[in-house]
Amino acid sequence: MKISCTAMFTLLLQLRRASVASAFQPARISARNVGQRSIASSSSILLAKEGGGGGRSSAAVADKDLLNKTTSDKQSNKKVALDTNPPKGTRDFYPADMRLQSWLFNQWRQVAATYGFSEYDAPVLESESLYTRKAGEEVTQQLYNFEDKGGRNVALRPEMTPSLARMVMAKKGGLPLPLKWYSIPQCWRYERMTRGRRREHYQWNMDIWGVDGIEAEAELLSAMVMFFKNVGLTADDVGIKVNSRNVIGEVLTELGVPEEKFAATCVLVDKLEKVPLDAIQGELEELGLERSMIEKLTDVLTNTSIESISAVLPDDSKAVQELTKLFDLCNAYGIGDWIMFDASVVRGLAYYTGVVFEAFDRKGVLRAVAGGGRYDKLLETFGGEPTPAAGFGFGDAVIVELLKERNVLPSFEGSGYDSVVFAMSEDLYGVAIEVASKLRAAGQTVDLILEKKKPKWVFKHASRNDAKFCVIVAGNEYENGEVSVKDLSAGEQKAVKIDSLEDWATEVRSTNN
Repeated sequence: MKISCTAMFTLLLQLRRASVASAFQPARISARNVGQRSIASSSSILLAKEGGGGGRSSAAVADKDLLNKTTSDKQSNKKVALDTNPPKGTRDFYPADMRLQSWLFNQWRQVAATYGFSEYDAPVLESESLYTRKAGEEVTQQLYNFEDKGGRNVALRPEMTPSLARMVMAKKGGLPLPLKWYSIPQCWRYERMTRGRRREHYQWNMDIWGVDGIEAEAELLSAMVMFFKNVGLTADDVGIKVNSRNVIGEVLTELGVPEEKFAATCVLVDKLEKVPLDAIQGELEELGLERSMIEKLTDVLTNTSIESISAVLPDDSKAVQELTKLFDLCNAYGIGDWIMFDASVVRGLAYYTGVVFEAFDRKGVLRAVAGGGRYDKLLETFGGEPTPAAGFGFGDAVIVELLKERNVLPSFEGSGYDSVVFAMSEDLYGVAIEVASKLRAAGQTVDLILEKKKPKWVFKHASRNDAKFCVIVAGNEYENGEVSVKDLSAGEQKAVKIDSLEDWATEVRSTNN
C-alpha cells in the first residue's frame, strides 16, 4: 500500500501531538488510536517509543516526573534553611577570634624561641594504629576515625606526641640529640564537652628528647611559668601539681603487682578523680588488683608533700630522689611558688614513665589548664629504641577561659590598623592610593577607604577598628602637597608633606616602640 507524502506528514503530526498529550493523560495514545497500524510498524519509518532504544523522543514522554515539576504546590519547592552552626564541638573563627588566636600563638612561639625550641608540624590525618594503644586509654575511644577510599584505617590526631615519635623514628637515628621541638597542632577528640573542653582544639606542645635527667622537666616547667607570667597570670591564679609515676610503681611493687600492669593501673587510677571506685572495680580485678590494694594505693595518693610520701615509700626511693631534685631545680629557676607536690596527679596516658605534672586553676573554676610528663618508652612501643623524652600539652580553649575569668585577656574587637586613609572627593582618590602606598612601604598597616564615604563614617570606622591615625586627603591641603593626619588617641591633627610620609611613619613607629 502506497501512501502519499501529504498523508504521511499528516500521520506523523498526529502521532507527535498524541505523544505530547500522553504526558498529561492517564490513557496512552498509540498508533492504533489513529487507525494506521501498518504505518506505525513499517520498517521505513522509525518512531521513538517512550523509554525506547535510541531514537529522539518527546521530552514530555521521557520525563515521567513532569507533572510534579509543573505543579503549583509551593510546599514542594520550599528550600531547606541552611544550618549556620558549625559541627557540634567545633568553632568558627571570625576576624576578632583570629586576632585572639594569633596573639595567643605568638605568646607561645615567643616563649618557645626564648627557650631555644624549634617549631615542627605533622599531618592532621594519621594512621589509626598510631593511637590504638593498650591499657584502656580514653583517647582510643574518642578518635575521629574512618576507613579512607584506599581501605586504610586513619584518624584525625587526638594528640601530637605519637606523631612526633613517628617523625623521630623516620629519621632512624639521624637526628642529633638532644632535640627541643615545639608545635601548635589542631587536635580532635570526640568527648563530652564542658567549659574549656571542645572536640577540636589547638594545643601548644613542648618536648625535649635525649635528656635522661630531671633537668628536662624543670626546663619545661620554667617555660610554662614564663608563659603564665607573660599573659598576666600569677602564682595565686595558677599552680602546677607535680608527681611521679614511680611513686605508684613503688607502691604497686610492694603490693606484688607485676611491672607490666603498672601503666594500665595508672590509667584506671586517673579515672578515680571522675568516677567512684565501684565504677572501675571490675577493670581493676581483671588486672589482678583486689579492692584492699586499691584502697591502700588511693591512701598513698592523698599525700601532698614529699615529706609525707617519703614516710610510706622505701628509704632508697627513686621517686623521692627525683622529686626532691626537681623541686630544688624549680627553686633555682625562681618558680618554686608555682610548684606543689600532689600524689594524686597520675595523668591518663599509658606512655608516661616518670614525673608527671598538671597546671590547674587555683580557684577550681576550670579543669586542668595544661599537663605533661616523662615518656621514655614511647618510641619503644612503636618498635624503636628506648629514648628519654619529656614534654607537655597546653590547650587554647582552657587558657582563654582562664584569662577571661581573671579579666586579663586583651580586647581583639578592633583590627588595630596604623592608619586609615580616605579621600574627601572622588578626584583625589588617586592621591589617596599614593598616600596609602607610601605608608605601607614604610611598614604601616593601612586601611584605604575604597568607596565614597562621609568623614563622620570614616572616623567612626577608624575608631571601631582601633586605628591609630586617620590620614585625610583634602583639596586645600593637597594643593600645598600635604595631607591632614589626625592622632585618634590624642585628638590632635597636623599637616604632613606627602613627600615626607615615610619619615613621619618611621618617627611614629619609633615613638610607639
